[in-house]
Amino acid sequence: MSDRTADVEVSLLAPAKNEGESLPKLFAEITAAMDAQPRCWELLVVDDGSTDDSWRVITEHAAVDPRVRGLRLRRNFGKAAALAAGVAEVRGRLLVTLDADLQDDPAEVPRLLAELDAGADLVSGHKAQRKDPLGKRLPSKFFNWMTGVITGLRLSDHNCGLKAARTEVYRRVPLYGELHRYIPALAHQLGYRVRELPVHHRAREHGTSKYGLERYVRGALDLLTVVALTRYGRRPAHLFGGLGVVAGSLGTLILLYLTGVWVFTENSIGTRPLLTLGILLEIFSVQMISTGLLAELVLHRTGRDEDVTDLVADSTTAVRSAA
Repeated sequence: MSDRTADVEVSLLAPAKNEGESLPKLFAEITAAMDAQPRCWELLVVDDGSTDDSWRVITEHAAVDPRVRGLRLRRNFGKAAALAAGVAEVRGRLLVTLDADLQDDPAEVPRLLAELDAGADLVSGHKAQRKDPLGKRLPSKFFNWMTGVITGLRLSDHNCGLKAARTEVYRRVPLYGELHRYIPALAHQLGYRVRELPVHHRAREHGTSKYGLERYVRGALDLLTVVALTRYGRRPAHLFGGLGVVAGSLGTLILLYLTGVWVFTENSIGTRPLLTLGILLEIFSVQMISTGLLAELVLHRTGRDEDVTDLVADSTTAVRSAA
């Protein structure tokens, strides 16, 4: 779809939904911030099913500035899908993502890029003085705390839209559902060096927030997906087998107890609900262990467990070649 030239060093990616009023100022601020950098850059704006004039604004600006490109989705698929579509199209070695609602300050981009130059693989912004209402800040604090506990990556702001990374990071992490919230945690699990940097955050000038209670619920459910991917993505038998062992052990204890009752007392056990529970736990145990073994076979068959080349950070061969 696009001419993939090699001279673009930094790609900026901005998902947008109904941000027609914000886009002109966004273009101007990004241009001012990036033109002060000695880097060749591009801006890709992904129109995620806007119903306002966002696409018209994007196409008009792209017509006068070849560094600006637009990508229009057929309907609203969500931020993760918009990011995934954009990541497939960007040409730069480095990738900066930011929201199109002007709450992320493009003037912070050079600082994020400097962190990448210093050795980080992904730098996530931290809205130290967040300009959002309390009803949005409190759930976000709980979300960030819970994500840190579960994933092991302690960040103050996992879901800040302003991030910079090596493009390969975004092409390695899964982007669907609400997983864009967990990009730093997923990158950390893959062994990438993740850092956090306080950034300036601004109050929304136009439009309305796209976040509501439903998105928090979906994000919480996707946290379970993150646990499966980060802890058990390469060893599913440990997840399913672990559940099976726990259920089987509990079922065995119940059945041993009932066996003792049946052998050493005159009490009947045939009509006891506890017997049904013990049998169901044993069946569940066999199903979970079998599922784990099948998952291991599928993983091995697809070769994902053998795909270790993507996990290599450096090579002495490259060092010798450079010398």
